Amino acid sequence: MSWQTGLIKTILDPANLIISTDIAVVIADKYPKARHHYLVLPKEDIASIFQLNRKHLPLLEELHLLARNIIEVRGECFESFRIGFHAQPSMQRLHLHVISKDFVSSWLKTKKHWNSFNTSLFIPYEALYENLSKNDKIERLPKAKVEELLSKPLACNQCEFVAKNIPSLKEHLLQH
Repeated sequence: MSWQTGLIKTILDPANLIISTDIAVVIADKYPKARHHYLVLPKEDIASIFQLNRKHLPLLEELHLLARNIIEVRGECFESFRIGFHAQPSMQRLHLHVISKDFVSSWLKTKKHWNSFNTSLFIPYEALYENLSKNDKIERLPKAKVEELLSKPLACNQCEFVAKNIPSLKEHLLQH
């Protein structure tokens, strides 16, 4: 198995499951980009958001319910989290990110990491759900748009600060 299929291997081991239902599971991200970073995955073999259509709306609702559940189980505040999907997924198996907005993590190392969660490369759950309801599919972003978003400045997700590099952004995030 390649690293891109690592999520599939991870969910096959019951020791990795924080929450499990007949439909989906919640696992901790192995390389968390924030203090709290979880993934909600369907048990059904769906490669990515691009294989979704309207018939998957009930599945998405279940994934979102589990996302809310893990936040509650951890005793955290829902408003302190972002819940959504990457517009340019790097791992196979559909997965919903549940990530705290602090982004304090030793695994947050690159501009790509930051911008994949803090630009429109991160599709909030509600936006993806609405788009799928209307259009019956999710369209890929053009390559040029992905590159543009990945190269955006390192703008703080909580204030107007723009960092010169990842170390200065991480130092700044600690102030929040």
